[in-house]
Amino acid sequence: MSSTTALAPERPDVRIRGFWPVAYAFGVMMAFSAVPTPLYVLYQQRDGFGPFTVTVVFATYAVGVVLSVFTVGHVSDWIGRRRVLIWALLTNMLAGLIFLLPGLGSLLVARFVSGVSVGMLTATATAYLMELHLTGRPGTGRRRADLVATAANIGGIGLGPLISGLLAEYVPFPLTVPYLVFHALLGIGLVVVLRAHETVTRRDVRWRPQRVSVPAGARARYAAAGAAAFASFAVFGLFTSLTPGFLAGVLGQPSHAVAGQVTFLAFGAGVAGQLVMTRVSLARQLYVGLAGLVAGLAALILGIWLPHFGLFLVGGLLTGAGAGTVFKGAVVTTAGLAAPRARGEALAGLFLVGYVGLAVPVLGLGFAAQHLSTRTAVLIFAAGLASLLVAAARPLVRR
Repeated sequence: MSSTTALAPERPDVRIRGFWPVAYAFGVMMAFSAVPTPLYVLYQQRDGFGPFTVTVVFATYAVGVVLSVFTVGHVSDWIGRRRVLIWALLTNMLAGLIFLLPGLGSLLVARFVSGVSVGMLTATATAYLMELHLTGRPGTGRRRADLVATAANIGGIGLGPLISGLLAEYVPFPLTVPYLVFHALLGIGLVVVLRAHETVTRRDVRWRPQRVSVPAGARARYAAAGAAAFASFAVFGLFTSLTPGFLAGVLGQPSHAVAGQVTFLAFGAGVAGQLVMTRVSLARQLYVGLAGLVAGLAALILGIWLPHFGLFLVGGLLTGAGAGTVFKGAVVTTAGLAAPRARGEALAGLFLVGYVGLAVPVLGLGFAAQHLSTRTAVLIFAAGLASLLVAAARPLVRR
């Protein structure tokens, strides 16, 4: 088995042309993954299920992501970034068609298929953007690629609920039109990615499940980066699964547009945090991001316990900014720790841990809410995440 990832021998000025098409496809696919967020209330009305089933539907998506990351999230190191990205786009378009079918079963299948697509996408697109940038602009460092990759990931997730919430509020057929719109956007992504240049020469490697390849001396920092990604994704999972229910049931805000806008603001704050901190040292980024996450969790708790919509919104902005900054720091840390030939594997491992964080805490929160008050369940959720962040802080920021 070959242990190196061969780069396709193409001129830098040619290869860089694929950078923005790949970024567009990355952002649109992540946006599509969050389209159902403001629509869950409508699904509950149509299919007659409760809040816990919403968490199950969301966990089904996360299970699809985790299984996909574990099985195919790393194979772009062997068969090429573009090929895997095209598979991911086609799989997401299939999910878009399944969303149009009626019934809870179709919703579960569509969310699972969408998760499989995202599992193919995240590590592949992140590594693809880094390679396109480094080859097209040698000697300039990774900052631009790091920022665009994490902004496409987090910003895309925020745009999906914003667009689908507005469509659901003001356009007929709210469970159909958003998917048709995004199906067209995904089709554009497929066309532009087909024209992008490959960065990896295909190798004949026998398939094996995901493994993580990190130098032995860096394992503590890698584990801390994984813990930070776990906590960041858990916060994002809260906003993409249960926020509409909180807004309608606890804070008296039933509007689909408002649900989409609140989710967008949280993820938009994540992108803004990355932009503001882009020229700050990695250690300071992580310190500020971790502090913002903890402060935001406290504001969210107050907003739900009082209840107070303004405090909840402030909490969403702080947690979003903190989670975005911390997640970017985790990606940069992981990419720096891994050897170039294993960058896809190391990033896939990070996303694997992150998407476990997306599913398990939110599912636990939904289960706890069946037996405890919403306020108590969210308090436990926030306390657990804050403890994890405190434990990860020291090894993560160590030089």
